[in-house]
Amino acid sequence: MKRGKRYKELAKTVNRAVLYEKVEAVALVKKNATAKFDETIEAHIRTGCDGRHADQQIRGAVVLPHGTGKTSRVLVFAKNEKADEALAAGADYVGGEELIPKIQNEGWLDFDVVVATPDMMGVVGRLGRVLGPKGLMPNPKAGTVAMDVKKAIDDIKAGKIEYRLDKTNIIHVPLGKASFTDEQLLDNFQTLMDAVIKARPSSLKGQFLKSITLTSTMGAGLKLNPAKFL
Repeated sequence: MKRGKRYKELAKTVNRAVLYEKVEAVALVKKNATAKFDETIEAHIRTGCDGRHADQQIRGAVVLPHGTGKTSRVLVFAKNEKADEALAAGADYVGGEELIPKIQNEGWLDFDVVVATPDMMGVVGRLGRVLGPKGLMPNPKAGTVAMDVKKAIDDIKAGKIEYRLDKTNIIHVPLGKASFTDEQLLDNFQTLMDAVIKARPSSLKGQFLKSITLTSTMGAGLKLNPAKFL
């Protein structure tokens, strides 16, 4: 991958041979987030899981104490009083079957999270090929299939993020913005790590955390010592 001049300069400030302490890593990642926009600070956690096995899958959600710095647009599939409840709770879009052709045929995807009541999953299931690859399919483990739509929306708006293994068994999640204080980012990071460690599959026999990297949108990655979190 070809890297720009700015990235190469930032990379010089990172010692690739060092496993950083979390306090030092957060401070350096913030310092290197010098783009003309408020960069997102991200965590990338490589696990020893094999996601091809159902009993080694990891998927869940956690509310970051200081949010992510981004306001999520929420689409809720619900009807009758649950639709009214969703609107009252601040959902950006609420609907049912009428949204299927809009999403399937018109490519409408102006939302970041999809919530559905259990009785609407038959409808939402028809959008699997569209929502699934984009990580937008509602899931009970992530708290996005729920009868209590108000709580689901409140949690999302408060900064709930979903974590899950990708095809290479890595978890990628936003932790906040470069404009956050070090303390806010550290709080969010520790909350995420506590949730991920708790989600360790009981069937996993080997090493769980292989590597942990913190980075910003345009910055170089810093590796942390995974052993410090176990």
